[in-house]
Amino acid sequence: MTGVIDVHQHLWPEAFVDRLRARTEPPYLDGWTLHTASEPQYEVDPAAHAVDKRVVQEQDDGTALVGLSLSSPLGIEQLGDLALLEAWHRGAGELPEPFHAWAAVNLLEPDLGGLESLLNTGFLGLQLPAHLLGSPEAWGGQAPLLALAERLNKPILVHPGTATPPAGGLPGWWAPVVDYAAQMQAAWWAWHAYSGRTEFARLRLCFVAAAGLAPVHHERLAARGGRLGTIDPNLYVDTSGYGPQGIDAVARILGIDQVVHGTDRPYAEAVDLRQGAAATAVIRHNNPHRLLYGPGATSERGVQ
Repeated sequence: MTGVIDVHQHLWPEAFVDRLRARTEPPYLDGWTLHTASEPQYEVDPAAHAVDKRVVQEQDDGTALVGLSLSSPLGIEQLGDLALLEAWHRGAGELPEPFHAWAAVNLLEPDLGGLESLLNTGFLGLQLPAHLLGSPEAWGGQAPLLALAERLNKPILVHPGTATPPAGGLPGWWAPVVDYAAQMQAAWWAWHAYSGRTEFARLRLCFVAAAGLAPVHHERLAARGGRLGTIDPNLYVDTSGYGPQGIDAVARILGIDQVVHGTDRPYAEAVDLRQGAAATAVIRHNNPHRLLYGPGATSERGVQ
């Protein structure tokens, strides 16, 4: 392995932070206090979004490429705030190596031409929020976006979206542990129920957070009359939020070749998955390279 590829991190560019501070309705920043419509106030650590410090951190880790993800739990794709989306794309596009970003889109009125331009000018692929993909019909509603990504040979990253506002009295970890995982599971099973491979045979997809461990439920699927089918070489899960037990369980179902390295930094860090040197190299370089560029692709952006 010559260079680690981390497909899932978060880093807010200055332009994006400024735009969040300019807003007066959720989501917005008051200083470094984040206000959202569905989760408790969150005190953002400014150092976590200091570009110079993050660059040094990646250099120390031997990271060749980082895929930066828009914070979909903020609900930005559904706001219709085109200035906020533009600030994300502009700011992320100006970040130094090894940072590159996933594109996002205004899902109220998707601009396919604008998205194609982004995907042709350095963005890794398209990110979609899981809470809007929880049924076969929901996946079908995004067919134009899926078709565009497939045509351009770009992957889709499925990331947790807006949480359901709690009834009250729930701890701060509730949304990431319960709501996000449930979203990812629903999106995973909805993709299979949608039979997306029939329409999008070459489209590569990655579900972050190990798809909420949805693949581990294949035994329950079989018990209730369903069938997981053969291993899909274009369907991936990332490792963010899980350790050796969770990832080992998922890899036993999907195979090690479908697991890619994603940390969710700065909200989490890389974990020793105890898979051994060879499997670790596959997870941290070979598999994410294949996800981003396709089977047999030559190296890009200096990623060997």
